[in-house]
Amino acid sequence: MSEYILSIDQGTTSTRAILFDHSGSIVATGQLEHRQILPRAGWVEHDPMEIWDNTREVIGQALSKANVTRHDVKAIGITNQRETAVVWNRSTGAPIYNAIVWQDTRTQSIVDRLAAGDVDRYKSRVGLPLATYFAGTKIVWILENVDGAREAAEAGDLMFGTTDSWVLWNLTGGPDGGVHVTDVTNASRTLLMDLVTLDWDDEILSDFAIPRSMLPDIRSSSEIYGYASTHSLLREVPVAGILGDQQAATFGQAAFDKGQSKNTYGTGNFLIVNTGEQIIPSKNGLLTTVAYKLGDAQPRYALEGSIAVTGSLVQWLRDNLGIIHSADEVESLARSVPDNGGIYFVPAFSGLFAPYWRPDARGAIVGMTRFATKAHLARAAIEATAFQTQEVLEAVNHDMGENIVELKVDGGMIANELLMQFQADLIGVPVVRPRVAETTALGAAYAAGLAVKFWSDLDELRDKWQEKKRWVPSMEADERARRLRLWKKAVTRSFDWVDEDTEKQ
Repeated sequence: MSEYILSIDQGTTSTRAILFDHSGSIVATGQLEHRQILPRAGWVEHDPMEIWDNTREVIGQALSKANVTRHDVKAIGITNQRETAVVWNRSTGAPIYNAIVWQDTRTQSIVDRLAAGDVDRYKSRVGLPLATYFAGTKIVWILENVDGAREAAEAGDLMFGTTDSWVLWNLTGGPDGGVHVTDVTNASRTLLMDLVTLDWDDEILSDFAIPRSMLPDIRSSSEIYGYASTHSLLREVPVAGILGDQQAATFGQAAFDKGQSKNTYGTGNFLIVNTGEQIIPSKNGLLTTVAYKLGDAQPRYALEGSIAVTGSLVQWLRDNLGIIHSADEVESLARSVPDNGGIYFVPAFSGLFAPYWRPDARGAIVGMTRFATKAHLARAAIEATAFQTQEVLEAVNHDMGENIVELKVDGGMIANELLMQFQADLIGVPVVRPRVAETTALGAAYAAGLAVKFWSDLDELRDKWQEKKRWVPSMEADERARRLRLWKKAVTRSFDWVDEDTEKQ
């Protein structure tokens, strides 16, 4: 009998279930998109019940396509959009508000209040600046703005989780014995976990006025947390791996060792470099986070450069402007012109994340003339992803004290060869695509498989990584410097847009 690992990939725009065999190859996939709820400018929400319903359905799709049953599935791994906050009732399982998504900026006033002029107030403990990006301030907003939430939380009636915890709790029974757990990688994105103790920080919880009873237990990234409930198609299958999506992609790229890195091109871009057992505070606008923790072993840490808007910029061209009908059209449209026509597009729709951390920034398109066409705009949008990545990689090199010699890439946008070549040209080192591009789901599968001995150790997983394609830099150094100078000039034009007057709109 063949055996498989099933990975649940709960992402920002969709939920997928992917079956992997022992070679790490994809056997079958189920996928459903969920709605992006945008109540007002800067607010981004998801319906947690829609996510859970979709999770159940995509599991059925994957099992059906592969013609397998729960008896063929050795373990379940979960990976998820990080920082997105769900708060639900412990007894009924009903969310008390929509999930507030990582891109959401509504909590800026809470950030300002907690920071009291110092956004790095907790950074030495949690590795993160105070910012709207992270889950902690989203919990505060729900407690302060949803009727009855504060009282229910103080009474112990509410539970919080990032979407890994939400899926796990429901998968293992929900109100009927569901397991309330998260892993160290997701906990490290809340602003609430001490990087050394790997536990919730009581002083920070007090400052945020978040009852500890709301929070899940923090576990490693690879262990058996519980078993799928009797109501699930996967009943009695162990859930044995959890990794936040970017850490999962790093794990799936077999970047297990200090100095190894990857860059994921998805809704946003996320560059992670493994720093081993060492916690390295960033001096260049990066985040210090947990890379993974396997069972009782010591945790591995990482530096991360987070970029809010990359793939979602292409979606914006499609959905908001209508200049393309599908995301894959953007490359052919961009290739119809030889260059960007002098246009630079800074997609600061949620402010700017790494390395600037400017919540006052907003999107800017500069260099427009009557010569410009929608093709130039499409090319500038593609190039924006590469420019932002270059700046983050530059920060990584400074913090690490050494230059990365190649960049492993994954995510949906790596199918765009124009982007990949331009990326290599800008960073001046090769860009490398793996054979299995679905590294996020693969990383969660690896974590679960290690816990149940489906795979023996990290060496076995290293041996499975294979290169599929490599892009080598071809741009002259002077031209690279010119492009980067103009990009940095464009970025400054996005600063200082948000003030009290714009917030009233």
